[in-house]
Amino acid sequence: MIVTTVRPRPAAPAAPAPPGRRRPRALPWLLVAGVLAQAAVRLWFARARTGPAANPDETGYLVAARWLAGGPGADLSGNTFYQGGYPLLLTPAYWFAHDPATVYTAVMAINAVLGAALFPLGYAAARRFGLGRRTALPLAFAAALLPAGAFFGAFALADAVLPVLVLAWLLALDRFARDGGAVGTVLASLAASAAAAVHSRGTIVLLVHALALAVIAVSGRRWRRALAGGGAAAAGYALGAALNARLEAALYPGGVRDLAANVETRLTTAGGQAWALSGAAGQVWYLVVSTWGLAGVGLAVVAVALVRRRTPAADRIMAGVLLAATFGIAYASSAALPDEHRVGNFAYGRYLSCVALVYALAGAAALLRSGARRALLLAASSVLVLAAAGAWVSVYAGERLRTHAFIAFDFPETTFLTGDRTALHLQEASLAAIGLLCVLAVLSRLGRTPLMAAALAGTSLAALMFAMGPSPERVRPAPPLPGPQAGGVVADVAVHWGVRTKLMHPVWWTRVGRIDIRDGRPPAPGVCTVVVSLPDGTSPAASWPGHPAGWRHHAREDWSIGWVIWRDPSCPAAQ
Repeated sequence: MIVTTVRPRPAAPAAPAPPGRRRPRALPWLLVAGVLAQAAVRLWFARARTGPAANPDETGYLVAARWLAGGPGADLSGNTFYQGGYPLLLTPAYWFAHDPATVYTAVMAINAVLGAALFPLGYAAARRFGLGRRTALPLAFAAALLPAGAFFGAFALADAVLPVLVLAWLLALDRFARDGGAVGTVLASLAASAAAAVHSRGTIVLLVHALALAVIAVSGRRWRRALAGGGAAAAGYALGAALNARLEAALYPGGVRDLAANVETRLTTAGGQAWALSGAAGQVWYLVVSTWGLAGVGLAVVAVALVRRRTPAADRIMAGVLLAATFGIAYASSAALPDEHRVGNFAYGRYLSCVALVYALAGAAALLRSGARRALLLAASSVLVLAAAGAWVSVYAGERLRTHAFIAFDFPETTFLTGDRTALHLQEASLAAIGLLCVLAVLSRLGRTPLMAAALAGTSLAALMFAMGPSPERVRPAPPLPGPQAGGVVADVAVHWGVRTKLMHPVWWTRVGRIDIRDGRPPAPGVCTVVVSLPDGTSPAASWPGHPAGWRHHAREDWSIGWVIWRDPSCPAAQ
């Protein structure tokens, strides 16, 4: 990990510890207590979550986990491919229960434990940034509560684990860059390949990792251990690729959503480059805002470490690694995404949430280790990054920031900063983040770590409370289908994808198949339920003119999209 270029003031040699003091022995217990506290906080924020809300992403991961655990799959054809690394971690949720709400609660518990690992990893990163134990512990605990690392843990999304994998990769690679040991290179390779199995952003991490191994091997003449790391990365990637190939064949029989055409257009046209670069700038803007300005300081510190001649070789390599991964993810994700007429196409924080913690810690460490004048310069550098990225987004997006669809889920931090869940106020959010950064910088001078960590933790917890809504109550979702939870279920090809997707997780006992009611053929034997669309102006009884005799219809009005359930009353225990 990069040691910031800010040098601490010379200090007198520490006095020998009194015979009775055992502070180092208390460290493991403090870390364990912190992990438990982090997990408890995450569980509390997810206490009302009983089913997927961010679809089709959550359902894609949950269905994949159910299939990997030996249960029925689903037909996700035409969707983005949801890779198998994260669902593999969720399979224990299906070992002991099949009730959808119970399974989802177990998933939230798994996410909480995974997310809590950010605290000890953050502590290790803070120590690499030159902070002492007393400073690193509270700062890492507070930084681990940033919404970028905690908010998405309340959903069944790969972002619950990707920040952990990326930070573990950076720490292990940093160890290899410094001591050339085999442990560091193997651990870093396994973490990078695991990230690649979890999400396509991990592929960027793996590519950067391969380049870093080559640079370290050349600069430090560590060819054998670099090759060992490369072998571990290749083996890990092969296992992940095999897992994903099986998953794709089972759950995407009609193929996955192809984003390659988007990438080709963005790479080969001027308009495409403008789109990709502007989207990347928007992600950088959000990265700084979502960390209350600290990531802007971290970006400046890392960039200086890369270009400064006196920077040690290991620090320079890690600076290049972190920047390459950051901008590679931002650019590639922006280039691949289609224009969905959403504000999130221009400013989005989820894709860079996997590096938010390390930049926040780098920025906080730099502020704590600097004098007043240097702290002012660091804060100014963050403001400059924020202003430049924000201006780029404003100029490119223009009126589209106001006319395109705004989804509050995409903007947990900015909605908190502006107090508005209905729109993105880019300038107001920037000013609020700058104000918070100034407060953190002043507190780093006045009370050093305690006050700064308390302010950081308090702001993050307030943001999480705002994003999750006012005191949500845990409500068990109603069964989506009438009758017993048995028998085959199919959905007509004309049914809206949102309805089909929302049925896949709660219909736990069978795979939701497809049928085309226009061909006049009856459902296959064993099918008890058929879901059809309900066009405007059509009565539920007329939604399936060719339904088999005796089948009963049940209209659903709880979702905005009209749909009707037809059920065979001859199925066992039908209602």
